[in-house]
Parts: sequence; structure tokens; C-alpha cells
Amino acid sequence: MKPNVSATTALDAPGVRLDLWLWAARFFKTRALAKRAIEGGKVELNQAAGKPSKAVHVGDRLAVARGEERFEIEVAALGDQRGSAAQAQSLYRETEASRNARLEAAERRRLERTGYAKPPTKPDKRARRLIIALGDIDAM
Repeated sequence: MKPNVSATTALDAPGVRLDLWLWAARFFKTRALAKRAIEGGKVELNQAAGKPSKAVHVGDRLAVARGEERFEIEVAALGDQRGSAAQAQSLYRETEASRNARLEAAERRRLERTGYAKPPTKPDKRARRLIIALGDIDAM
């Protein structure tokens, strides 16, 4: 299952569907999720809204928003089959600014969670009633 790797120019190569490429590059677990993200405006192809059937060529620039992460990548190779993670990472190059911003945001989220201790168990009936009562006080 080797990806269809092509080093030809964008004009010579027919390209690969955007949703298929995103799935092969392991940005989304299924093609359906990739298609839903594209239609939802989470993926931009060359600073324009993408469509699932739009052809991706080597050298194209993509902006992919997945959850709280945002990737800015350049297509390095074409692939239409999902392979190993190492093969998927060879399909694109992430910009240095994108990588730094992503790592910074992850560190900020980690620091925001410090000091928060998740309760060991679910609240019992008495605790739930107290929580509801406190919620009613805030509504006033």
C-alpha cells in the first residue's frame, strides 16, 4: 500500500481529490469526516474555500482546522491510499510558523488546566442537589 507519489508539475499531474488526499495524509480518520470538514469550511485550498472533489497538486497550500489545532501545510506528494504514519507525513510539509503556533496553543491549553483536579467519582444525589441549588443562585 504505497501512496501514489508524484514529483511532476501541477500542470502535468491530474491530481488527487482533496477529501481523498486529506484521508491518505491522516488528517481525518475517514473520507466522510474529511468531506464534512471541507464542506463546513474547515479546509482552505490556496486561500480559497475547498470542495471535496477539487484536485490537489504538488505545491498547493492547505489550511486545515481540526478541533483546536490549525495546520498550514504545503503538499509535497500525492497519495490516494492510506498507509503508515511515516508515509502520510511524507505527503506534506508543515510551515514553521504553523508548527510554532500549534505548539504554543497546546502549551497554553496545558497551563490553563493546571490546578484543576477532576473529581474522583460522579457527584451523589446530595451533591447534585447542592450543585443545582448553586446554579439557581447564579441565575438571580
